[in-house]
Amino acid sequence: MTLPVRAPLAKKLIAVARPAMFGRGHETLTDTSVRDTWELTPDQVTLEGPDWTALLNRALEDLRDQLGLPQTSRLRAELHSMLLYGKGQFFLPHQDSEKDDAMVGTLVVSLPSTHTGGELVIDHAGESRTYGASKEELSFVAFYADCRHQVTPVRSGYRATLTFNLLAGAETPAPVVDSVTELAHCLTEHFTTPATPRYGGRDLGLPNRLVFLLDHEYTQRGLNWRRLKGADAEWAALVRAAAEQAGCETVLALADVRETWDALPSGGDPWDDYHDYYEDDDRSQSEDSHDYQLNELIEDEIALGWWTRPDGAGGEPISLHVPDHEVCATTPNARLTPYQAEYEGYMGNYGNTLDRWYRRAAVVVWPRDRAFAARAEAGSQWALDELRDRIDAGDLEGARDAAESLAPFWTRIGAQAGLLGAALAVAASLDVAGTAAMLLEPFRVEMLAREHAGGLATAAGRYGEDWTRNVVDGWFGPGQRAGTELSEWIDTSLLELCGALRAVGRPDVAGLLAAGAWRWTGGRLRMWITTPRGEVRQPRLEALSSPLVRLLEAADDELRDEITGALRECEDTALECLMPALRLADARRVTALDAVARDCAERLGTITARPPRDEDDWSIRWAGCGCENCDTLETFFGSRSQRIFEWKLATAGRQHVHTQIDSAGLTVRHQTRRQGRPYTLVLTKTDELFTRATNARHKAVNDLAWLTSTWG
Repeated sequence: MTLPVRAPLAKKLIAVARPAMFGRGHETLTDTSVRDTWELTPDQVTLEGPDWTALLNRALEDLRDQLGLPQTSRLRAELHSMLLYGKGQFFLPHQDSEKDDAMVGTLVVSLPSTHTGGELVIDHAGESRTYGASKEELSFVAFYADCRHQVTPVRSGYRATLTFNLLAGAETPAPVVDSVTELAHCLTEHFTTPATPRYGGRDLGLPNRLVFLLDHEYTQRGLNWRRLKGADAEWAALVRAAAEQAGCETVLALADVRETWDALPSGGDPWDDYHDYYEDDDRSQSEDSHDYQLNELIEDEIALGWWTRPDGAGGEPISLHVPDHEVCATTPNARLTPYQAEYEGYMGNYGNTLDRWYRRAAVVVWPRDRAFAARAEAGSQWALDELRDRIDAGDLEGARDAAESLAPFWTRIGAQAGLLGAALAVAASLDVAGTAAMLLEPFRVEMLAREHAGGLATAAGRYGEDWTRNVVDGWFGPGQRAGTELSEWIDTSLLELCGALRAVGRPDVAGLLAAGAWRWTGGRLRMWITTPRGEVRQPRLEALSSPLVRLLEAADDELRDEITGALRECEDTALECLMPALRLADARRVTALDAVARDCAERLGTITARPPRDEDDWSIRWAGCGCENCDTLETFFGSRSQRIFEWKLATAGRQHVHTQIDSAGLTVRHQTRRQGRPYTLVLTKTDELFTRATNARHKAVNDLAWLTSTWG
């Protein structure tokens, strides 16, 4: 191929090319609204000759230095594609993916051609550089893979380039000795000085770690001490050497950073957002963060999601939110380009804020003697596995000391799905009651299943009845849970779990669990049976019917007697739970509800024996709060003949009456006639008073007939 690239040659190359693709997440796409260019794959391109090899090697040495890589490293270029851009073609801003474990960046070699437009624009750390091609000579541009870049539309002619993956060798720079010693002293001071919050207040204790944010983005695949980019390599080597001198361990991590700034559009009038608030309902939008003036940092949040192991052998997913007093950086986030920004304009009582999100790598440092706690806070699964390994290796004292170091944060991170079995095993093996209870404290009873019976039985046998009762009571204690979760656990897991516990000789533990389940279920029953409004009460009580059946099956004789005795003391509205429970029990052939069936039969017999409401009886049984208005209301409701009551009443009184009638679900229409002062409240008893009574009686007759024929 002869240079420069002229139109006839460009057209021949395009004839054998394909539309260029691009990556989005795990997908490889073709979309000319994002990337519009022609691509020749490496197997279609041959680069050879001593002149080319020598030229490329010289360029790579120069580019290595300009990229800030150590002089001891070797930079290699691996051909990725040949690209041709015709008139109007472009590539929107994007970042290159790391296509090889050793890849650190991209090299673009522009072939000489006559064209306009088609500039390569690269953004990084708040700076933007634009590169155009020569008409007569090759031009070389290299940049790190995390740098956002674009190709502007070609206005005329053809732009031709070769793109290479830049691969770096394994060497890292050696830090300066004096700098290492100075930084080691700083690390020692950091880890021996109690932290204070950003805005003052009490001491927070000694920091557990230091997170040193680097400037570049990396993937999990590319996060390696030997492949850090530019100044990151120098800073990381310095921190790592200082940490070693200060008796600390280091890992590399990937951090997600979010900042919320008080901000206004650059050059804009702060009142513009005030006016927009009343004119535009779509005020939340993604924006170029450089178009805003940042005034004050309101809050920030840093979360680590992945880190390498201290021995450098691979990495692992983690979840760790890092407080601001454990973070430092040489480059502020504001000088970097966020991968997402969202501006919230004036919203009446808040707004004019800019949220910005960044991805940064970090060097994480912690004292070697606190290594277990520092790692455990990022992964409770790892912590339990490590404790188990120490116990199995015979280091029981080491395991106890390590487990005790979890206390400051374990209740916050420990209760992850699937860890209860491991926690029970470790707790039983430690043979320290207080530490064992601490390990189990974060969990909730609905996480218990049949497979946990053995571990729970072992722990209960090791520590005794009082310890077990306290642990189980804690699992039933108040927490951030939906009532449906506990109800479902009673319905689906309690019976089998109690059976498994009795099978391994721990009926006492089964009794504790069943008793806790009854305390919760009984509390719910008492709450809903006293709810006046039937449309609210009935579905809640019916939902408790199946858990109640399972609970009675799981209970021992003593608890079953306690439950049935408590049910007999409930109001008749309990039938809305008990009758569905009996129907379920009949389908499951559960004999534990015989006493419940007898009680329901007595209740229904009493209801059906009552004479029906007289056709002229409009009285309503109701008791108010005891105030003067409620006394008047109670007199009207108690009247057998009075259906309508017109009542001149001020606003506060009317509101109180409305609330009383609605909350009780009474069959009374209440309307306000807005004439005169005060307005008149018109109360009217409705025919639903008779309909409800008739329906309730009819249902009681049918239920009693079914109960008699089914349960005898």
